[in-house]
Amino acid sequence: MLQVIRSSWALLAGMFMLMIGNGLQGTLLGVRGGVEGFSTLEMSVIMSGYFVGFLGGSRMAPDMIRRVGHVRVFAALGSLISAVLILYPAITNPYAWTIGRVLIGFCFSGVYVTAESWLNNAADNDNRGKALSLYMIVQMAGIVLAQYVLVFADIEGYTLFIVASVMVSVAFAPILLSISPTPAFEAAKPMSLRELIGFSPLGCMGMFLLGGVFAAQFGMAAVYGTMIGLTIAQISGFVSAIYVGALILQYPIGWASDRMDRRLLILIASAVSGVAALVAFASGGDFTMLLITGFFIGGTTNPLYALLIAYTNDFLEHEDMAAASGGLVFINGVGAIAGPLITGWMMGLFGPKGFFLFIAFLMIAMAVYAAYRMTRRASTTPVDEMVSYAPVLPAASPVAVDMAQEIYIEAELEEESQSD
Repeated sequence: MLQVIRSSWALLAGMFMLMIGNGLQGTLLGVRGGVEGFSTLEMSVIMSGYFVGFLGGSRMAPDMIRRVGHVRVFAALGSLISAVLILYPAITNPYAWTIGRVLIGFCFSGVYVTAESWLNNAADNDNRGKALSLYMIVQMAGIVLAQYVLVFADIEGYTLFIVASVMVSVAFAPILLSISPTPAFEAAKPMSLRELIGFSPLGCMGMFLLGGVFAAQFGMAAVYGTMIGLTIAQISGFVSAIYVGALILQYPIGWASDRMDRRLLILIASAVSGVAALVAFASGGDFTMLLITGFFIGGTTNPLYALLIAYTNDFLEHEDMAAASGGLVFINGVGAIAGPLITGWMMGLFGPKGFFLFIAFLMIAMAVYAAYRMTRRASTTPVDEMVSYAPVLPAASPVAVDMAQEIYIEAELEEESQSD
């Protein structure tokens, strides 16, 4: 781990500050939109814009890098992020904010592709898993810390937007001053969706449903808190509880995934999340209950992303894993675009509690589908033949997913060499 820190400290420090900026702008817009009088439908469209841009950026960034190089792409997208963050409070219009969210999503996706390709290039077979784990911890820590920045300035002023812009701008200094350009990221040709669904229907359905849940958490949790009248400090605590849960429960779920039928673990994690959402739905906005249920919702849904990738890989040859990652990321992205839109519609129909009703419906649907799939295949891959779980989050770009795939492939090849 120390070797990873020594070789990548500037990149990790920069990404930490970037995640503070990104985590801050997401929650800040959700609260500020209520102050500006935006409707729930308008906020859902605004929040969905991020995932539209993110999906587009993840597909276009590799071509941009090939044309002009990592450094130029990184610097250009970072400058655009800072500019958009400053413009948000200057143009308080839902159409302008939607365009801004699309641009922010596109730029952050490109920044992640660039940074993660640098990280992957700096890692080797011995420490790639540690590098990915440390990167995930840095991401989560940045998002959690961002929630507490909200309480230090007036939500109706410019200061918090300026802080987010400054954090993003400063984040690029250590990275660009310490890292030299690396070879362009070469994306694997994605497997067709028909083939991918044939290999793992549960993996594909799970990624689609999970995309909607993650987008609802990232985009609409602050909107929910604003609608039920939580204070800024309480909204910060509620949103951070989701990501603290994701960080703490990632490793127990990862440990269990290498030791039991993954379909059963997917079913259990989905059911726990669904039940927690129903409890939150019935709690009437009690803050203590929101913290507890938020912890378990985030702690089960976020690790499911890596779990579904690992489960899908159990049915693939190692030479197909990289190709499958593109399809999984795309399916998740489509679900993420729809997530805030449907959440907003349900919050308009059922009131603020529609936020938890949406999450409960999707997670229970995943649990039911996992149970159904267990009746369709007599058995899954034996535990001793399953690929190892590698932590990766829904907020990551396809490069981080490819890093996880490399870990799976390397582990499988090592096992094959030991058995020969």
